[in-house]
Parts: sequence; C-alpha cells; structure tokens
Amino acid sequence: MQNRFGPSLVRNFVWRAIATIAVLLAFAASAAAQPPSVRVGEAVPRDVREIYDRGLQYLASKQAASGDWQGGGQEGPGVTGLALLAILASGEDPNFGIYSNHVRRALRAVITQQSADTGFFGHSMYHHGFAMLALAEAYGTVDDRDLWQGTGKKERSVGQALELAVRASITSQKKNGFGAWRYSPDSTDADTSVSGAVLVGLLAARNAGIEVPDEVIDKAIHYYTKMTSQAGHVGYSGGFGGFDESAARISIATLVYSIARRKDLPEFKATLGWLTRHLEGAGQDHYAEYTAYYQAQALFQGDLEAWEKWNKLLVRRLKTNQAADGSFRSQFGTTLGTSMSLLALALNFRFLPIYER
Repeated sequence: MQNRFGPSLVRNFVWRAIATIAVLLAFAASAAAQPPSVRVGEAVPRDVREIYDRGLQYLASKQAASGDWQGGGQEGPGVTGLALLAILASGEDPNFGIYSNHVRRALRAVITQQSADTGFFGHSMYHHGFAMLALAEAYGTVDDRDLWQGTGKKERSVGQALELAVRASITSQKKNGFGAWRYSPDSTDADTSVSGAVLVGLLAARNAGIEVPDEVIDKAIHYYTKMTSQAGHVGYSGGFGGFDESAARISIATLVYSIARRKDLPEFKATLGWLTRHLEGAGQDHYAEYTAYYQAQALFQGDLEAWEKWNKLLVRRLKTNQAADGSFRSQFGTTLGTSMSLLALALNFRFLPIYER
C-alpha cells in the first residue's frame, strides 16, 4: 500500500536522477566507448520522433471517453494496455504532459476490466499479460492518488491491481503441468506465445517491486528451455518439439531469457544467434507488427550492435508503411498495429523500465 509520498513518487524521482547521471557519464565517455544507455533530445533521430509523434496523435484521437480503444479490430484490456504503454514509452510526463489525461483514462479502463475476485483481466491470458505489463510500467511513474477523482467510483490503485494480476498469474501457473500459460487461466496446456505475454508482465512487476517468487520464474524459464532447440528454433505448444523458424517465438524466448537474467543458458545463445543471423528478413512475416514488437526488445537486450542495425531497417519500413493519419494497419486492427509498431520503435527512447538494459 502506498502512502502519500510513498514508493510510487520516490521511484520516479530516483529513476530520473539515475537517467541524468547516465547522460552526463555518456558525454564524458571517450569516442570509443559503448553507445550511451539513455538517449534524450537530439540523440533520437528525427525520423523516429516524427513517426512516433504521428502515431501517438492517432492513438490519442481514437481513445474512447471510457478510456479504451474501440472499433479498430481487437479490443480489451490487453489492447488498451499496449496503447497505454506506447504513450508511456514516449517520454512525455504521464502526470502533467499532453497525454496525461489519456494515461489516466486508459489506466481506469484497464483496472475496471479486472476481476476483483480473481485478479484476471478477461478475454484471455494474452490480455492479462499485456494489461499486467502496462500496470507494472505505470506503477511508480504515474501518480494515481487522484486516479478516480470525479468518476464517482472508488476502485483499486495501480499497485493493488498489479498485485492482484500477479496473484492471478501465479495461480494459473500452479494449475498448469508445464509451468507456463495458455489462453484460459485454467488451461492445462501451454504455448510459448501466450506464456511470453504473461512472463514479461511478471518480470516487469518484479522489477517494479512486486513480490514474484523465484520458483515462478524458474518454472517458466524451464518450459522455454524445453521448447528451444540447439539451433535456436522455438516450438509453439506442448512440452517439447515442434520446432520451426518463427522469428516471433525466437524473439520471445530471447527476451525472457534476457530479462530473467539467464543469458548464461545455451538456449539463450542459440536463439540470439539465430536472430543476429536473420536481421534482414526480420519483421517481414505474416504477423509483422507482433514480431517487430518482440524482436526489438530481444535484440536490444541481447546484442546492442545488432539491434542498431536492425533498428535502421525498422525505421525505414515504418516510415514507408505509416498511413496518412499516423496509424499502422494490421490484421488485428489499427489500434494494436499502431501500438505494437510504436513500441518496437520505443527502444530509441528507452524511457520504460522494461526497456532498460
């Protein structure tokens, strides 16, 4: 439970101080040093800023009064969470910036769609994972003391909703013999795509200070190692086998190994190796925006030099594909397509805690 001047605001101030120090150290470094870990101002390419700003303007214009995004294909707390993440990742002040009202409305929409009894965000564990991730990134950054003021409601705080979501994820995993997740919180089978959404949300919650037992992470990582071949291919569902060259699933595995701090695993080295050998064709598959969303994070966490090469290709492709209204088309709808495309680009800003290396 947060007090009036609790960890939410303290964490935000500490983060900003650390970011400032990092920038000063970067300027003091020699020309041969690694690229700075934080980019601000002119360090972000103009094309990136322009693409991102137009995309944000589109998302802001399509947000409903209820705080969610409707009529653009896929809907629900996970889609709202991804749009919220795209706004938070821009670096605009979430409490007083130009999108602060959009942030607050989106948070209320996400929390309202959570079961007060189970902590589950309805529709599927996909939605649950992305909604949980959004809450984790908002926690400690958004001042939610007056989140419900003027609404006539008294719902949970961001921290309370996040704790409930974590509890629901852990309960679901306990029911699953694979130690992972599938579409329903009661599923007894698992797949690496849904599990990635939930596991990244849990890791983000743990980074935000919410208790997530090591056993939970260990069981999920064990599932991914069983689903990863020596060549770096990652299977889809079940307990083993079914390996193929899915850039999305390989990226998901690389990402979870990275942020779970398991880079010592041979499976991590295999998946990262596959990604770095296939930079040119990445993000061009049937689910391009979904693949790019994960591949950006996987390469950034695994190999910064490879990410920089891939990022140039991404910027070029997004600049070509962005519609006149700032959106990105997707078979899942423009809200999800725009949100995931922007989040793939957001590593250029590195404001979200989950985007830190």
